[in-house]
Amino acid sequence: MMGSQAQDKFSGFYKQWLKQQDANLKELLSAPRDPSHEQLHQAIVSKVVTHYKQYYTVKWVAAKDDVLGFFCPTWFSSLENAYHWMTGWKPSLVFRLRTSLRQTRVPRASLVDMTEEQLEKIQKLMIRIKMEEDRVDREMERQQVSIANKPMVDLSRLATQVKNGEVVGELGKYVDVTLSSLLAGLEQVMKMADCVRLKALNGVLEVLNPLQSLDFLAAIAMLQIQLRVVGKRRVNMQR
Repeated sequence: MMGSQAQDKFSGFYKQWLKQQDANLKELLSAPRDPSHEQLHQAIVSKVVTHYKQYYTVKWVAAKDDVLGFFCPTWFSSLENAYHWMTGWKPSLVFRLRTSLRQTRVPRASLVDMTEEQLEKIQKLMIRIKMEEDRVDREMERQQVSIANKPMVDLSRLATQVKNGEVVGELGKYVDVTLSSLLAGLEQVMKMADCVRLKALNGVLEVLNPLQSLDFLAAIAMLQIQLRVVGKRRVNMQR
């Protein structure tokens, strides 16, 4: 059961988005592996990246109405939420996934054939993304600490006065202003994290050639889809 109309609406969008993601995965896996089809590979990669960007565009619009819903989303399984970081996947995941694919040759061999120049660029990008992640973590910590700042302390004091029978005419307005500030801070953290996610994804794709990008995006989609399948299966078993 959704907690708000904004969550209901986004949940509906997400179900349709997942259907397209599944279709995109099939297209990624069925594309010809010959490097001579580079133009086709580029078109498919562009289509998949646009699909991801659509997700964040709709997410940001929905978050303006209910940002808290994205910090405890009901449209994800408990397993998916357990692996989330700041309302989504952790950017550094893409680097661990790339390393795993090179070691295990899954799902294709193209990522095994990365050049030394590519590996060096990926390493530098990984360092930059880790710094960005740390910056988001610090901002989230700052937002959490702000709960104990003077406005919230004053709010607690005013609420106590009301309980004691003292009428405070501006209490409702004060509450709205204080909470609006807190929610705006959480929205900022969410957007910062999403930007790092997109920066990590785009950064890796800029280093890979079209065929490697095809395999990389297929691996990301398979991981997300399988995590969801296992998570939903676990929920059904517990019912």
